[in-house]
Amino acid sequence: MGRGFLLMLLLIALPAAAQIYKYTDASGNTAYSNQPPDGIKAQPVELPPLNSVEPQAPSAPPAEANRRDQSRNAYEVLELTGLPTEEALRANNGTFTVSVRIKPRLQGPQLFRLLLDNQPYGQPSNVPILQLVNIDRGEHSLAVQVISGESLVQQSPSVTFTVQRVHKP
Repeated sequence: MGRGFLLMLLLIALPAAAQIYKYTDASGNTAYSNQPPDGIKAQPVELPPLNSVEPQAPSAPPAEANRRDQSRNAYEVLELTGLPTEEALRANNGTFTVSVRIKPRLQGPQLFRLLLDNQPYGQPSNVPILQLVNIDRGEHSLAVQVISGESLVQQSPSVTFTVQRVHKP
C-alpha cells in the first residue's frame, strides 16, 4: 500500500511534461523517480494524458420549462372560507377568524398573508386559520396571499363582506 500511495503522490505532484523513471533498488523494491539513478537500469514510464474539462456557461432553461416550474409551484385551490357573503358578519368587538382552503398543502418556507381592503394585515403565518381583531364595521374586502420571503407566489380571489358591530351608547 505504501508504494502505491507514493506512486499516486508522484503522479499528482509532478507536472505533465516531466519524465518518470521506474527501477528496482538494491533491496529489490520497485521505485519511481523523476531522474534516472546512476548505474541502475531505469525504464521511462509512459503516462496517459491528463483529462481536462472546459467550464461551460450555464444554459438558460427553455421558456416551456419555466412555465412548467411556475405551474408546479402554483396551488390548485387557494381561497378564504368562513366569511358570510349574503349577510353581515356579526362581530360585536370586531374580532373573528377566517380559514384558508389550500390544495396541495402549503409548501416549505411559504407563508399566508392576509390582505384587508388591499393592504397587508397582521403577521404572515403558516397556519391556515387567521384571526382579525377590532375590524371596523362596514364593508371590507379580504384575500389571502401565499408568499415566499417578499415574493408573491399566489393570491386568492377577494371576498367582499360586511362587519356588523353593535354600538352601545
